[in-house]
Amino acid sequence: MISRAIIFANGTLPDPDAARRLIRDTDLLLAADGGTRHAIAMGLIPSLVIGDLDSITEEERRKLKEAGVQFLQFPRDKNETDLELALNHAIELGYREIIIVGALGDRLDQTLGNLSLLTNLHLSTLNLKLDNGVEQAFFCRDQAWVEGRVGDLVSLIPWGGEVTGVRTQGLRWPLSDETLFPDKTRGISNELLGEAAQVNIESGLLLIVHRRLKTKN
Repeated sequence: MISRAIIFANGTLPDPDAARRLIRDTDLLLAADGGTRHAIAMGLIPSLVIGDLDSITEEERRKLKEAGVQFLQFPRDKNETDLELALNHAIELGYREIIIVGALGDRLDQTLGNLSLLTNLHLSTLNLKLDNGVEQAFFCRDQAWVEGRVGDLVSLIPWGGEVTGVRTQGLRWPLSDETLFPDKTRGISNELLGEAAQVNIESGLLLIVHRRLKTKN
């Protein structure tokens, strides 16, 4: 199995247990400054903490150093967010599949900024997703798959302009060579019919938001 990079961001986690189930033993764990708290709460130790480190206490830093965690500190007055720095670092290490945990919710500006990071054309060949265990968000430029369970919600949102030639398979309300417009809600709240759905587009940039059903106890 190809290893992935997991980046813990300093957002909210609505269900830490669901987020913990995303992690594999082979994953490289990175923390973007305050995202370290999520890793620690899950009983995980990141290999590296990156950022201006203004969200970590001295006690936390001491314990992490004792555990062999490396720190890559940047000035507080910088042009990038801690998450962008962590994402760039994972890419420099050669990781092609990167999941960012804790990048959704709480602050709208941060959420939009985190989503915008994934739209960089230079990253179009990578598999990048924001995922908190309950919801995942990623972009489709030509073809994408959504994997989950029957009844999971899937929303298709045009990003920055219209998206043409939208075709879907495996969704309750199929789209067949349609155009989705950013000022319309045509693609919101579709549903998975099985364990996977396929989405194809001809042009544009399509944000896919997949919300998983709650697991029954």
